[in-house]
Amino acid sequence: MASKHAPAVTAAVKTIFAHTDPADVAVQWDQVTDTFAASFPKANAMMRGAKTDVLAFTAFPRGHWQKIWSNNPIERLNKEIKRRADVVEIFPNPEAFLRLATSVVIDQHHEWQVGRRYLSESSMGELRAVIAAKQHALNASNGYDRNTELVDHCD
Repeated sequence: MASKHAPAVTAAVKTIFAHTDPADVAVQWDQVTDTFAASFPKANAMMRGAKTDVLAFTAFPRGHWQKIWSNNPIERLNKEIKRRADVVEIFPNPEAFLRLATSVVIDQHHEWQVGRRYLSESSMGELRAVIAAKQHALNASNGYDRNTELVDHCD
C-alpha cells in the first residue's frame, strides 16, 4: 500500500476500536475488511487471517480493553532496561546483561504485586466473573460428568 493511503487506512481501522460492544467490534472489523477488498487486497487478506487474534481482547471485560491494547508497560520496561544498561555501559558477557534485565523484570513484578497494580482489584473481580460464566457454559455444553476447567490466572 502506498504511503499516501496510510492515513485513510489507519482512520478506517481506528473505527473498529471505537465500538464498546464485542459484537459491534466484530461487525465493524468485517465492514472495514470488506472495504479493503478491491483497493488493498493484501490488507484484506491479512485482516481476514488476523481477526481472531486481534479481536481476542473482546473476550475480556470492557474495563480491560485499553490495557490489553496498550503496549505501554512493555515499552516502559524496555526503557528501564536500556537506562540501566547505559549506566553499566559494558557487560563482560551476555549472561551479565541477562542478569540485569531479569532483575528489572523482577523489580517490576514486585511493584505490581505490592505497589500500583496495572489492573485494579475490582477490574480483576469482573474478569473472574467472566471466567466463571464461561466455565459454567463450558460445563453445561460438554455433556460430561467431569467438569472441564478453564485456567484462572486472575489472582
